[in-house]
Amino acid sequence: MLKLLLASRNPDKIAELRDLLAGLEVQLVSLLDYPTLPETLEDRDILAGNAGKKALEAAQGTGLTCLADDTGLFIDALEGAPGVRAARFAGESCSYKDNRDKALRLLSGVQNRQAEFRTCVVLAAPDGIISIQEGRMPGSITTSERGSNGFGYDSIFAPEGSKLTYAELTDAEKNLISHRGRALRLMLPVLQDLITLA
Repeated sequence: MLKLLLASRNPDKIAELRDLLAGLEVQLVSLLDYPTLPETLEDRDILAGNAGKKALEAAQGTGLTCLADDTGLFIDALEGAPGVRAARFAGESCSYKDNRDKALRLLSGVQNRQAEFRTCVVLAAPDGIISIQEGRMPGSITTSERGSNGFGYDSIFAPEGSKLTYAELTDAEKNLISHRGRALRLMLPVLQDLITLA
């Protein structure tokens, strides 16, 4: 059976990835299972760069096939900010709420609330990158937090075509339409091929 490493230490992201990969005949492990592995410095200015760096470093550090992603929130009125810095928008040691509060504060009184979530997913082996896929979900930033599900910016992001925020959807409903769900569905055929060869 293929042992697949999820290159993340974020318990919320790991849980979401496990849900999205449910049904695949793989043994899933995460960086939480490898506490001595050095943390990757996410210093690239594009999502694919950060995701690729995380995937390759984790694959080379463990000898496993590795899946990594990097996600950004691109807000039109903020000239694309926070972009690739979405996780650290309010500072290096900020909380999810700090990031949401900063976004809402900067958009106070702003009419144009269009935004887009983008996720880049990279699959890598120790000897190189196997595949790169991207998923996008356009939507808008709400004027206040709504919902208690999810994580990150979920309670202030309403996906296109929905009056509800990500945080007002169930995990299953969100995964069906989300940026990360879209990227992973594009990656599934590649993973299936690897499973067949394992």
